[in-house]
Amino acid sequence: MSFLSAATSSADTSPEASADAVQMANAIRALAMDAVQQANSGHPGAPMGMADISVALWHRHLKHNPADPQWFDRDRFVLSNGHGSMLVYALLHLTGYDLPLEELKNFRQLHSKTAGHPEVGITPGVETTTGPLGQGITNAVGMALAEKLLATEFNRDGHAIVDHFTYVFLGDGCLMEGISHEACALAAAWKLNKLVAVYDDNGISIDGKVTPWFVDDTPARFKAYGWNVIGPIDGHDVDVVDRAIADARRSADKPTLIVAKTQIGKGSPNRANTAKAHGEALGLEEVKLTREALGWPHEPFVVPRPVYGAWDARAKGRAAQAEWEGRFATYKAAYPELATEFARRMKGELPRNFAQVAVDAAVGAHAKAETVASRKASQLALEAFTAALPELLGGSADLTGSNLTNTKSTPPLRFDLAGNVQRDENGRIGRHINYGVREFGMAAVMNGIALHGGYIPYGGTFLTFSDYSRNAIRMAALMKRRVIHVFTHDSIGLGEDGPTHQSIEHAASLRLMPNLDVWRPCDTAETAVAWAVALQNESRPTALLLSRQNLPYAPKAGLEDISKGGYVLAEPAEVGLQRAQAVIIATGSEVQLALKAQELLAQDNIAVRVVSMPSTTTFDRQSVAYKQDVLPAGLPRIAVEMGVSDFWWKYGCAAVVGIDTYGESAPANVLFKHFGFTPENVADTVRAALSR
Repeated sequence: MSFLSAATSSADTSPEASADAVQMANAIRALAMDAVQQANSGHPGAPMGMADISVALWHRHLKHNPADPQWFDRDRFVLSNGHGSMLVYALLHLTGYDLPLEELKNFRQLHSKTAGHPEVGITPGVETTTGPLGQGITNAVGMALAEKLLATEFNRDGHAIVDHFTYVFLGDGCLMEGISHEACALAAAWKLNKLVAVYDDNGISIDGKVTPWFVDDTPARFKAYGWNVIGPIDGHDVDVVDRAIADARRSADKPTLIVAKTQIGKGSPNRANTAKAHGEALGLEEVKLTREALGWPHEPFVVPRPVYGAWDARAKGRAAQAEWEGRFATYKAAYPELATEFARRMKGELPRNFAQVAVDAAVGAHAKAETVASRKASQLALEAFTAALPELLGGSADLTGSNLTNTKSTPPLRFDLAGNVQRDENGRIGRHINYGVREFGMAAVMNGIALHGGYIPYGGTFLTFSDYSRNAIRMAALMKRRVIHVFTHDSIGLGEDGPTHQSIEHAASLRLMPNLDVWRPCDTAETAVAWAVALQNESRPTALLLSRQNLPYAPKAGLEDISKGGYVLAEPAEVGLQRAQAVIIATGSEVQLALKAQELLAQDNIAVRVVSMPSTTTFDRQSVAYKQDVLPAGLPRIAVEMGVSDFWWKYGCAAVVGIDTYGESAPANVLFKHFGFTPENVADTVRAALSR
């Protein structure tokens, strides 16, 4: 069976063209089993089973340029079953990316570019970090949505500068994870016809044959979503897979699932079709037997020159990118302003006037000094930012009226029956997504949007439901992506809905996540600053924790230190006293309690400083001198927050007014008194700390 296809060029008459598709696939199998064997760790079965599928996609269809992995109009490839990482590493190496053989030999070793699971930003050509199953396919849904929206925004008749596919490989584990249901249902609702998923249907997982616990009719499931379903097909017949992908590419209004029947560990005489091939090295003897069975007589990590030549995608990639650059030059001549805006968006740069927009938003909030819930303060800030930043793409998990993530500039995203993005009466495309009750899916879709580029995604739900989203939030932090989570109803202050909805441990838990910024602002100015900082955070996600209840504006001398995460809000001089005897640290709605406690204590000539700390994560990154200036040594510190107290001891507190039980169902004001969140209790806690 020849690897030649209609997609190949006249260069295929070279000696390198003598390698056929079987040998190309066997190169993947050999590199996978060799790397896993050398590391004595990894998953050889999936790469060996999906090698033929990879030949069909990567050699015959995938548009990419190994010399420029970030070329914008490349097709995106996602290995959702990321445990099979040697598959993508082998493909990147063979096709000509900057991933030399030494890196494959260094598989799963410290500081190598071939980590146990693919990591974006570490390995050239890897589009997203995968491994937590189900999230890769969900990231791909976000990528395909971003492509479709950018094409609608920027393409013009005769000028298709955004025109690429998103391809995904996924396995049984991805389909068992519930997030795949959330994401794939959305992909059909959004009619993402340029999303093509290939299901490696090998029937094996770590625990063995999946039939006792995975009996889904997967094709019927996807047809019910509204997907185009092809197969089951023979996943080891390159020509059959090739035709299936070609059919999928012709879909006009549906994403496509190709069900490919494969053998896990294909080629291994004793491990194929067994769980033993899934997550452990084959063993030296079985590697030897596999080489013989495949007719691959070469030493470990040796690939013949003709096979390298057959795989080499550099010339084709350069030609594809050059053709696109020519089209973009023509587009730029016809639409110079659009081209400039497109380039800015794809670089992830904010508009030149952003700094002024941010200042105006914060100063305006300070001048108005409104008493509103911080969720409303967030919407007020968003009105300014969404008007100034067309790349802001919002949404909510069925709580738009509660999260207040929509603005005048963000009409709802809708599609017509043909799959086209609809425009409103003003010609605008939708920029606010109704995700439905799919918190985890929303979070991982937003990661995909951010990974693709062109948009800054934000999405809302209640803070308590961040538990549903948590692993996708963690992935955004690990991948260093600018994704913004709007979490409202942040405490017992939401009232009657009770402990199922009242966040207790959530703020502290999110603050423990490396590279995630967490903000809990106390008023409109702090909220505007929090949004501005989040939008400037190019390499970290942000969680905004916002109140349901109204919060009075906290008077402040200036705004310049808010962005540092913690600052002196009120000195004793503001209540008629001099040198501070203690410091009250508060966040969010509890800042008002601190200010009122300061007044009560002043009546007894007890002078305290009030520090507002809307972002502990940001404050912790400040200089030692600044932190010591805000929290002077020798002064007892008392923290006040409606959440678990353990978090606050890291600041050397003498006492914490917190809550270490679950909440109750009652009106908010009743709960505040019941749990001790009153100015009187805060003042008494300060007195007790000073008496010690």
